[in-house]
Amino acid sequence: MLMLQEMFYWIFNMSITAAITGVIIKLISLIKKIPRRVTVFLWIIPFLRMAVPFGLNSPYGLMSLISKLTTKTIVVYQPTENIAFSMTNSLMAANTYFPITYKVNMLEDIFRVASVVWIIVSMAILLMLIVTYFATIYEIKDSIHLKDNIYLSEKITSPAVYGIIKPKIILPASYKDIDIELIVIHEKTHISSFDNLWRIIALLIVSVHWFNPFSWLFLKGFLADLELSCDERVIAKIGKDRAKDYASSLLESKQGETVFASSFGGAKILTRIENILSFKKLSRLSLIAFIALIGAIFYVLLTNAG
Repeated sequence: MLMLQEMFYWIFNMSITAAITGVIIKLISLIKKIPRRVTVFLWIIPFLRMAVPFGLNSPYGLMSLISKLTTKTIVVYQPTENIAFSMTNSLMAANTYFPITYKVNMLEDIFRVASVVWIIVSMAILLMLIVTYFATIYEIKDSIHLKDNIYLSEKITSPAVYGIIKPKIILPASYKDIDIELIVIHEKTHISSFDNLWRIIALLIVSVHWFNPFSWLFLKGFLADLELSCDERVIAKIGKDRAKDYASSLLESKQGETVFASSFGGAKILTRIENILSFKKLSRLSLIAFIALIGAIFYVLLTNAG
C-alpha cells in the first residue's frame, strides 16, 4: 500500500508538469503556419512527461523559471558536478522522500485513498482497451484478401490500418470496384510511420493519467495531428497537383473512428481538406529552421530546474 501511495504521489506530480508543457504545445499547434508534420513531434513532450518520472537538470528550461515561484526538484542521480537528473515535485506536500513523509497526516490519508481509486480505474481502462482490441481483431478476422496486405471486409465502414507487427489495410467491401490508389498510399504512410504503435502508446499513457482532464485533451490533439501529418506526407509523395484528387477521395469516403487503427476517415474532414489544399513543400532552409525549433522546444520543456 505504501509503495502504491508513493507511486501515485509522483505520477500526480508528473501529470501536473505534463499539463503545463502540454498546454504550451496545444497553443503552438494552433499556429497554422507550422506544418502538422512538425507539431505532431511536439506532442512527444507532454507524453514523455507523463511516462518518464525524471529528467535532466538545466538552468535554462521552463521548470527553472517556474521553480522561482513554486515547485522544487528532487535529485535522484548526479554523475558529475554539472550533470544531474531529478524528479519535479510540484505538490511539495512532503517533508522527506524515499520514503515519503507528508507534512500533515491528512495528506497521507488523502493519497492513500486516492492511490487505490487511481489503480482501480487505471486497471478498468486497461481491461476495456484489451477487450476493445480483441473485439477489433474479431471484427476483421473474416476479411477477404484483395492483394498484398490489402483486405476487404463487410464489417467496417472506413478504410484503416490494423495491427503493428504485420499491419493490414482493411477496406470496406464496397471499395472493391473503385480506385483505391490514394487511399492505399495514405494507409501505407501510416504503416511506414508506425502510427498505430504511437497511438497505442499514447492510449496506455493516458490510461495511467486518466484523472488529468488535460491528458485526454492532449490525446485528442495528438491523434488529430497524426492524421493531418499523414495527409501532408501523402501530398509530399504524390505532388501538390494531385491534392484536389486526394481531398475528393477523402470527401467520398465514409467517416469512422477506430481506437487501435489509423483510419482514412479519421479527424475532422473540413480541417483536413483545408490543410491538404494549403499544403506547402518545405524548403531546405525551412526544414532546418523547424528542426532547430523542435530541438529548442524539447530542451526548454523537457529539462528540470537546476
